[in-house]
Amino acid sequence: EPQFYATVADGLKKIYKGKLLPLEETYDFHEFVSPQLNEPDFDAKPMVLLVGQYSTGKTTFIRYLLERDYPGIRIGPEPTTDSFTAVMYGEHEQVIPGNALAVDKSKQFRPLSKFGGSFLNRFQCSILKSTVLKCVTMIDTPGILSGEKQRVDRGYDFVGVLRWFAERVDRIILLFDANKLDISDEFRRSIEAIHGYEDKVRIVLNKADQVDHQELMRVYGALMWSISKVINVPECPKIFVGSFWDQQLKHDLYRRLFEKELQCLFDDLQDLPRYAAMRKLNDFIKRARMAKIHAYIISNLKDDMPKLFGKGRKKKELIKNLPALLKKIQEENMVATSDLPELTEMQDKLAQADFQKFPPLKEKLIAQVNHMLDKDIADLMAIVPTDFSEPVIRGGAFDDVKDMTSPFGFEKCEGIDLGAGEPDWIVTKERGKWDDIFQSLSPTKGKITGSVAKKEMVKSRLPNPVLAKVWRLADVDQDGMLDADEFALSMHLINIKLDGFDLPDDLPSHLIPPSKKRLFNGNGGGSGSGSGSDRDSY
Repeated sequence: EPQFYATVADGLKKIYKGKLLPLEETYDFHEFVSPQLNEPDFDAKPMVLLVGQYSTGKTTFIRYLLERDYPGIRIGPEPTTDSFTAVMYGEHEQVIPGNALAVDKSKQFRPLSKFGGSFLNRFQCSILKSTVLKCVTMIDTPGILSGEKQRVDRGYDFVGVLRWFAERVDRIILLFDANKLDISDEFRRSIEAIHGYEDKVRIVLNKADQVDHQELMRVYGALMWSISKVINVPECPKIFVGSFWDQQLKHDLYRRLFEKELQCLFDDLQDLPRYAAMRKLNDFIKRARMAKIHAYIISNLKDDMPKLFGKGRKKKELIKNLPALLKKIQEENMVATSDLPELTEMQDKLAQADFQKFPPLKEKLIAQVNHMLDKDIADLMAIVPTDFSEPVIRGGAFDDVKDMTSPFGFEKCEGIDLGAGEPDWIVTKERGKWDDIFQSLSPTKGKITGSVAKKEMVKSRLPNPVLAKVWRLADVDQDGMLDADEFALSMHLINIKLDGFDLPDDLPSHLIPPSKKRLFNGNGGGSGSGSGSDRDSY
């Protein structure tokens, strides 16, 4: 386990038990808002929650990451995953049923027992020895139903379970099938359940290879429109497009796009362990604010209740006027609207509560939490690791996607890397065309000036800053002019950029013209920064 987990986690445990927990217990925060946090909640590895309608590839996505099956896996076109499955690391493969998980003090799932036996029968934990799972836990969910099927009662609070997980996970991945973009009522409720945690959401448009390029543009636009109707944020979360399984691509016109999207998604997932401590702090601060607001609500309701008569009528009146009370609390305590509880849900829970048992406001508890936020959290922030030497997720598909040694690594043997390791200078393949253009520019003593080269280079219609970089890289001997080799190199670099690849800051050794190699045998400099030895190690 990375060392910083224990350090930050121990600090959070201490201040939670000493300062925040008393406030939560006094005002029944655990009954109204969120269950009590236990030690495994602070020590848990980062978790990734996968949510989507049936047959969108949630289980297949986990298998793709692990590059192997896990105990209890079921994959099929119809709803096959009918339970919540936590896929975790362990030395011995096994499946732990939900009722056993609910009493296991070493895991963070004990509070889920509040959802009843019907849910626990649909919950399990798959243990397997996978390098990927040493740093992260994957949560697979039942396929969300559509049509008539969604009217069948699951027997437990499905949306409530999703909300419980959303509060605790580090990343929420919403999967959509390129052939099935409709958002059912149950899916809509599920997305609404993660309201307040939009910063954790990433959207994956899966099976994108199953449609041709023209349909893919329409599908992407339709998905953006559908999501904007459900996720109530000004900007739609990032959408990753691809086909996340290990089978042949049906349409590979966008193969390079899929590869770039895959790299971006894996970068996002790989860094979860590094930012786990900061995420725990962030969620803890959010919880503390919610607990304070809840205390204000309960104490205000207590103060407004009559001492003797008309309690029942007054209770109904207070519940009905809850919006006005929330607005009052918001104005008096400078609370953001997003931190207020969901109105209808709060009214339903208050209807079942006994207002006579509500305590009045205890300023000491509020002051204690304020001091915790001002001082203790600031001290913890100081010990959150800021270096990037901490391990990222390794193993499984992560090693293959991030492979930079084989010819199949990202952008290997293409773009700027094309020609690396080959005996001949790669620019020579189109040298005849570049030499004809060079001779047409009337070189003087075998070289052309910058103004002459510029007239030819601007024909690429690339921006001037890009062409300036091309010039700096191509002018290997840095004499302010280009000979035939350097001009051919500049044309090669321009074509690389036009093909959609980025240019490096320093010229790789395999692109140095053979006639200029002598400049890098000693301490002589060339284009870009650094010595020749730096280039060879680029």
